[in-house]
Order: sequence, then structure tokens, then C-alpha cells
Amino acid sequence: MRRLPPLGALRAFEAAAQHLSFTRAAAELCVTQAAISHQIRQLEDWLGFRLFERRGHALKLTAKGEAYLPELAGALDRIAAATLRLMEPDARPLCITVLPSFASRWLVPRLETFRALHPDIDVRLDSSADVWTFTTERFDVGIRSGLGKWTGVKADLIARETLSPVCSPRLADGQPAIRVPADLRHVRLLHDTPREAWRHWCNEAGISGLDMDTGPSFNDASHALQAAVDGQGVALGRLMLAADDLRSGRLVQPFDVVLPNDYSYWLVYPPAALDRPNVVAFRTWLLSEAKQSVGPVSIV
Repeated sequence: MRRLPPLGALRAFEAAAQHLSFTRAAAELCVTQAAISHQIRQLEDWLGFRLFERRGHALKLTAKGEAYLPELAGALDRIAAATLRLMEPDARPLCITVLPSFASRWLVPRLETFRALHPDIDVRLDSSADVWTFTTERFDVGIRSGLGKWTGVKADLIARETLSPVCSPRLADGQPAIRVPADLRHVRLLHDTPREAWRHWCNEAGISGLDMDTGPSFNDASHALQAAVDGQGVALGRLMLAADDLRSGRLVQPFDVVLPNDYSYWLVYPPAALDRPNVVAFRTWLLSEAKQSVGPVSIV
């Protein structure tokens, strides 16, 4: 006979250990913070040792807690995967976590194409910059920006990212017009993160004298692009996210000088996710759609 702790207490521990917060664990499991605390105490009593060190408001795993977490998370993932395999495909939603900028500027406008190809797949999109640790079954796949090196997961390259100034046609043709990089000295620069990217682009373009210390800053690339569409200034646009605006003429790219970005866009998922037809279908569609999307755009 297996000697197993209470399943509810195990789920409470995993959530609390992932977040290092009883409050966030309670929100994830839709229970109260008191319930999480009670279940953790119940599990610790059952095991006979402490899983957390509590120092004021800070929460830290003990050595045994750190050793227990990956083993438990793997076991829960296997239970979840086995359960999903038994369910009918159309009863299993595809849960995706994606960066807000990528969601709004690229993915959401294309989701209707995916839905037309796979009307039986129910997509649930979570637009968040929070890091998904890949050790819970909350999401099936994630779309993230990075170097493609995440431990224990698969990472498929969606597209390399490049940066170049973009602005509204009205601003490009205004007085003074924007025709050569030096003309940027006369316009407002819009800043995305990292703010020093403009400095790197100027070095690539071989110009100096731009006021890079003023101008609006945005922590979301889609907001910087929208400000450029509205004529508020020139953004150093992420060209994949700006592709639709460039093709439609809402934005123009005044120069052909582009700056490679260190980070690229990746589809990330646990290896076991490819056991799911829904995930395979989305992966195939996404990589194909991205390949078409990163085609040439017009430069004024």
C-alpha cells in the first residue's frame, strides 16, 4: 500500500514553493491564505519536518523543501498529463502564456486564422510578463523573449528580432522631413526598454548629437509603437511587432539601418507537451505564420 500525504496539501505546498508566497498560492488555487497555511502545516506534521523557513513576511524553502519540490512537481505533471491524454481533445483547452506586446501586436490579430484551421481547439490566452516556471500545469506553452536557454524545456525559435526607427507617415513627411538619420535630431524620440537601445542604433548608423535623455518611455513595446502610430515621435521599433503597421502604412521605416536585438522570440514548453495534438497543431501553425510574417516591409 502506498503511503501518500494528502493530495490537497501537496498542491498547496507546490504552489507556495513556486511563488514563495502563501498569498499568491491561495490566488492560484482559489482558496484563502489561511487554507494554504493550514494545508502546509498539515503536510509538515505528516512528514515530520519543516518545508519552509518563515522570517517575518519572507518565505524560504528549507533544504528538504528544495529537494522535495522538483520531485513533487514532476509527479503532479505526470498525473496531469495522464489525465489530459484520457480526455477528449475538444474538451481540453490550449492554455498559452504570452508577453503583452507580442499578444497585442502580433498574436491576437492572427488567432482567427488559427481558429479557422482548428475550430475544435479552445484557446485560452494569458497576457502577462510574469515568468512561468514550467513546473506547473497552468499553461501548455509560453511565448517569451530571451536567448532560448531555459533549463528543462524545449524552445523553438519563432523569429529573430531587429530594431529600427519607425514613425507615422505624417511625421516622416513633416517639416522638417525625416530622410536621413541625422534628421532625428529634430524630432522627439520614443523609448522602449532597454532605453540605451537608441544609443546602440546611433552607433550602428554612425550618427551623434541626438537627445537620448528626454522623450516618453514605455515599459511595453506595443505602447511605444502605438505612440509612434499616433505621431507622438519616432520609436526604435521591434520590427516583428511593427510588421502589420508597416505593411498597412500606419508606420513607415525611414532608414534601412537595423540593429540586431540580443533577445529573440521563442515558443517554450515542457517536452511532454508535444504529446498533446492541440500543442502540436498550435506549434506548427505558429512557426509557419511567423515565417510568413517576417518578410520584407516597405522602407520610405
